[in-house]
Formats: sequence, structure tokens, C-alpha cells
Amino acid sequence: MARIEVFLLRELNKDIKLWDVLVDPARKIRIGNKLYFGPDDALVAEVIDNTINGGRTLRFLYDGTHEEFKSYLYALGAAPLPKYMNREAEEEDLERFQTIYASEEGAVIAPAAGLHFSRELLKRLQIADCNFAYLTLHNGLGNFENQDIEDLSKHRKNNEQMIITKECCDIANKGKEGGGQIVAVGTSVLRALETAVSTDGRIKEFDGWTNKYIYPPYNIAFATSLITNFHMPLSLLLMMAASMGGYEHVMNAYEMAIKEEYRFGAYGDAMLII
Repeated sequence: MARIEVFLLRELNKDIKLWDVLVDPARKIRIGNKLYFGPDDALVAEVIDNTINGGRTLRFLYDGTHEEFKSYLYALGAAPLPKYMNREAEEEDLERFQTIYASEEGAVIAPAAGLHFSRELLKRLQIADCNFAYLTLHNGLGNFENQDIEDLSKHRKNNEQMIITKECCDIANKGKEGGGQIVAVGTSVLRALETAVSTDGRIKEFDGWTNKYIYPPYNIAFATSLITNFHMPLSLLLMMAASMGGYEHVMNAYEMAIKEEYRFGAYGDAMLII
């Protein structure tokens, strides 16, 4: 019996407990296989199909309520730390690897820039007359992938789901029209804003998926600043940061970060691009 890692990506059907997942090692998992979870094999999943991203579709066989099922998943699972962190997830990661303002389930990785914000910091920013506009982003698998391709315009893999409400639009557009700084907290927020901005320079309500691909040279239309972590080489996130700050400036900052031994990645240090 082999040990298989199952990375839950997206719940496809709540009623029949159908999920889009990644499995590792994938070569051992075929349609019709059954996977057993827990010390007593109390939870079973059947492999229904293969997915276009190399994953699988699983149907979990569980007789309890959906709430009981989700509670059992959380009890069995661990925080999905990126593999470059080279350590097993700990119990405290379930809280640490999450923004304090997160409210909706769905992302496959935490938006790293948002991890720097504490309740105390948000209060200090509020006192300093900063306004906050919240949107929903379900970060996708592209945040894990390297993009070692010569023609960047050929890349079209990283689709992400996002919801931008009227309230978010009203706050952000008012700030923009008043000449204020529009600070995107994370490259995914930058991408969402660039997806939703219209020809009149305002962002519009949006509920759907984006495949917006941002890389230098790109003229950022809405955000004026960006808070972002130091990203891994060849990543989509680094390309977006370079689009905001200019390739040369960002590469110079990265050289300094390496020299000064800054921390890269999800639990790493952040930069502010103005």
C-alpha cells in the first residue's frame, strides 16, 4: 500500500462530495482507484476522472452531514505550505498561513502579502486615514509554477476566481478620483484590479474567472502602489512585481535582498513598490 498526498483544490459538488484535487505521486493514481484516509480508513474516496492540470476528480464516500465531512477533512489535513519551505506543516500553520481578514474558502495558497497585516497594524492605518476595500480572490495553482518559457505571451494557464463587489468598487474608485494612493496588497489583487478596470479608468463589479497575464512591459491602469513579497525565480508573481516597479528597479531590489539575506516566499519579507 502506497502513501499518497492529496491536495484539495476545489469543491465541485457539495451534495455528492465531489472535489478537484492534486495527487502526488500522480502516476500511481488511476480512474477507479480508491483512496483511504485516516488511521482507521474511515474516509474513502473514489477516483472519478483526470483533470487538465494533471490532477484528479475524487468522490468522497461519507455518510455524515456536509459539516461533519468538512470537520473530518480539517482534522485529517494540514496547511498546504509550499514545498520550497522544506518542512512539514505544523498545527499553528492553520492559523498563520491565512490572512486575518479572510472570510471565504477557496484559495489553494494564502495571499502572502496579506500575511503581514495584523489587527493592530490595520487599526493604525485606519487612524492614519487609510480606507480599506475588500475583494474575494481564490488564488490558483499558477502561484506555485515556474514559467521557463521564451515567449511570455504564450502563457495562459493560471486562471483564478475573483469577486469584486459594488462596495469595493465604490471605495477604490472614490480614492482614485480623489488623487489618493491605490495600494494593491499582493500581486493577485493587482491582477484582479487590472481585470476589472474599464476604459474610463474605474473598476467595475466582477464575479468570475480571470486569465489576465501581466508581465513587463505592462502599463498598470488602476493601482498606484503594490505591497508584495519577494518571490521565487521564474514565477508569475515576480513578473507582475516587475511590471509594477519596472524590471531594472525590481531586479536591483532583489540583488540587495539576496545580499542582505532577506526571506523569500510565503512567510518571507515584503516590499512596497510606489
